Amino acid sequence: MDLEGVIHDNPIKRDSWKTLLTLAYQSLGVVYGDLSTSPLYVYKSTFAEDIQHSETNEEIYGVLSFVFWTLTLIPLVKYVFIVLRADDNGEGGTFALYSLLCRHARVSSIPNCQVADEELSEYKKDGSMSNYKSGNGSSLKSTLEKCRVLQRMLLVLSLIGTCMVIGDGVLTPAISVFSAVSGLELSMSKEQHQCSEAMFADLGHFSQLSIKIAFTFVVYPSLILAYMGQAAYLSKHHINETDYQIGFYVSVPEKIRWPVLAVAILAAVVGSQAIITGTFSIIKQCSALGCFPKVKIVHTSSKIHGQIYIPEVNWILMLLCLAVTIGFRNTKHMGNAAGLAVVTVMLVTTCLMSLVMVLCWHKNVFLAICFIFFFGSIEALYFSASLIKFLEGAWVPIALSFIFLVVMYVWHYGTLKKYEADVQNKVSINWLLSLGPSLGIVRVRGIGLIHTELVSGIPAIFSHFVTNLPAFHQVVVFLCIKSVAVPHVRPEERFLVGRVGPKEYRLYRCIARYGYRDIHKDDVEFEKDLVCSIAEFIRSEKPECNMGIEDLRDEEKMTVVGTSSSNFEGIKLCEDDAYSSDMVGTSKMREMQSPKRARKRVRFIVPESPHIDREVKEELQELMEAREAGMAFILGHSYVRAKRGSSWMKKVVINYGYDFLRKNSRGPTYALSIPHASTLEVGMVYFV
Repeated sequence: MDLEGVIHDNPIKRDSWKTLLTLAYQSLGVVYGDLSTSPLYVYKSTFAEDIQHSETNEEIYGVLSFVFWTLTLIPLVKYVFIVLRADDNGEGGTFALYSLLCRHARVSSIPNCQVADEELSEYKKDGSMSNYKSGNGSSLKSTLEKCRVLQRMLLVLSLIGTCMVIGDGVLTPAISVFSAVSGLELSMSKEQHQCSEAMFADLGHFSQLSIKIAFTFVVYPSLILAYMGQAAYLSKHHINETDYQIGFYVSVPEKIRWPVLAVAILAAVVGSQAIITGTFSIIKQCSALGCFPKVKIVHTSSKIHGQIYIPEVNWILMLLCLAVTIGFRNTKHMGNAAGLAVVTVMLVTTCLMSLVMVLCWHKNVFLAICFIFFFGSIEALYFSASLIKFLEGAWVPIALSFIFLVVMYVWHYGTLKKYEADVQNKVSINWLLSLGPSLGIVRVRGIGLIHTELVSGIPAIFSHFVTNLPAFHQVVVFLCIKSVAVPHVRPEERFLVGRVGPKEYRLYRCIARYGYRDIHKDDVEFEKDLVCSIAEFIRSEKPECNMGIEDLRDEEKMTVVGTSSSNFEGIKLCEDDAYSSDMVGTSKMREMQSPKRARKRVRFIVPESPHIDREVKEELQELMEAREAGMAFILGHSYVRAKRGSSWMKKVVINYGYDFLRKNSRGPTYALSIPHASTLEVGMVYFV
């Protein structure tokens, strides 16, 4: 059976639809749980204590009309049919929109961008970084790329939206559960849109089509029917009865009232998880792109990639949620707070979406203006209504967002200054050439793996190390773990490998590229992939790529090398405890092995080729010997301090704020399980 027949076979289609409908079913609780509980309290909070007695029921029908058009225009039209299309390769959220803009226009403040990153498949998939020949889109793109102030404003706007999502994650759990239990009053803006934004942030956990199916065919009609049913009940009883109550539960028959209450409470609990899950996702994105301190990220599923858990953030959300609940003890005030948070995020999304339409979708500027005017005007009304309640609880999300915004911006600012200091203090290639092939010291067996943030040049910690110690390893690798503005990097595009200095120096640069949603492998697997990528680079290196003395200034000559699992025709690494074990062979592979003098034998399984150059063979042999001897990890720690004459604000931010966050954040993910005996830390202090 050929591959074409397999792909188009009916059972495959049935399985894909089964998976799609399963995701749509699962999204009902995770994405729409809290929005689905809104009928519990909307009418009660709207009419407060009483409905003005009238034969025409104008008030009731007016509220129903308001609810209908709000649900139709904001969640259905804006989010389901427009905003969900702006996914970042399957990922959603405020920062995913910012990532899209960073890819299509050079507005990212992260300075380690490379031309080679623009060749990634994820960049090319939707025509990223394409040049505009004419039109308003070209001038807008050019203006954003040239104006640093606009770039910072765009970053701050994205951070504000992110901080409001985090603040909403503090307020939502308590409000949802309280509303399910008692149906007490909440502000109108909170009631209608709690999950406009949760469905977008949780997009990475499901598929775009599954969310559209769930909302369009289940959630939306169910909500409309629930509101229409309550309106019908109120329109009848407020006229015929003098003693009536306003609320969801009074319209439910007494025989099924308790089961409905139980279901409502469970729905509120599940719905609270929606915004918490979205908070985890968006914090992971910010952390990967250098806008949030490093935190521990636990992947709770080995099969479903998007399911993550962040212990530190979960504890912080719990403590803040308890503090808000104990402090307010009033769901009305908490509703005012959550309303402002949600509406602010919606406004930020509208602003970013207008830029996405022009820069990413290449739409006419007039269409983007119409989008921001239509939806922005509606959301501005909600925003003004929520802002009026500032003293009645709406100040809470502003305070929470301000704290998170300060943390995120201080971390981003300190990280940027540290990287700029690393670039300014990197060592020139002339200094390396003056040392000679021995680097002016004794070369000992093994691989020295130097972690650096630099993507070019020789880090200052290397010169600091070799100046103060009499020996270094026979193979030196400058390793940069780099996050790029895409959610995923394919395994076959993981590594960029190149040389530092002449061939006989045995100095290599390896840049491991990860998307902000990628999983970092453990140290053992990562070490194997790293060595195999260098070996494959040595084997496949073209003679014209060997840099001479006159070409050493050009360090952009890097080769894309995949992981060992993705490169089926590349070099494989094999370790055996006994030398008598033989490779179960294949006629197209041959084995290179190191001398038998260590406890383990390291073997490179090299693809059969017509000819392997003698120098290449010697270099591979030396790499195997170094790998067999062991690998030492040199972790550079660059500490930044504000230089003399700096403003007091800069001194506070750098010397206290960033230093505190750095000490209390996690180190590189891959270095967490490295044995301490194999690790050496080299510290340097930069005055910025």
